[in-house]
Amino acid sequence: MIVTMIIVCEVGFWVLLVGGLSARYPLKMPRTGAAVLMCEPLLELLLLIVTAIDLKNGATADHKHGLAAVYIGFSLAYGRYLVNWADQRFAHRFAGGPKPVKPPKYGMARAKHEWKQSARTVLMAAIAVVLLQIAIWYVGAPERTEALVGWQAKMGLVSAIVLVIAVSYTVWPRPERGSGRDSWVDKPAASAAERIAEARKRIGL
Repeated sequence: MIVTMIIVCEVGFWVLLVGGLSARYPLKMPRTGAAVLMCEPLLELLLLIVTAIDLKNGATADHKHGLAAVYIGFSLAYGRYLVNWADQRFAHRFAGGPKPVKPPKYGMARAKHEWKQSARTVLMAAIAVVLLQIAIWYVGAPERTEALVGWQAKMGLVSAIVLVIAVSYTVWPRPERGSGRDSWVDKPAASAAERIAEARKRIGL
């Protein structure tokens, strides 16, 4: 039941997203499009209610209930980002809007992008942990909520991983192709032997 609801919510999200943006741009009905998009949070609310009822009826919490909390956290943390991503493409395709901006690939601009994505992921994890803890208190039976505690630990691990990735892009920013000290790596005409010789020269061998 829970897994089915998660699938329904995911499909419903994209249906509402495409429907709302189609009304806003191709059909030129911006108010209708906005109204459709505003219905999206109702999906998370429905999933939350169904999950709570399932637990209250005596179900032992397992991966399905943990996944439901993570899905709600993802929708709340990434929902606006996904709507803006799709909106840019609909505006470009149907309303003559500017070409969608692609995420930066190099340097500190890429590091800044990674920090923003990490912040969204940490927010997702935090929301999931809070919902999981509320479910644990709601059930009030530790023997039936062990799986939820495990999901909280997983969210902590996910947060740590994305933060490490963001730090790595900050400490070691990705150099732009063809520029600076790493440009020799990107020379298409360079042979393997030339690259090895250049690398040995750079490290003093």
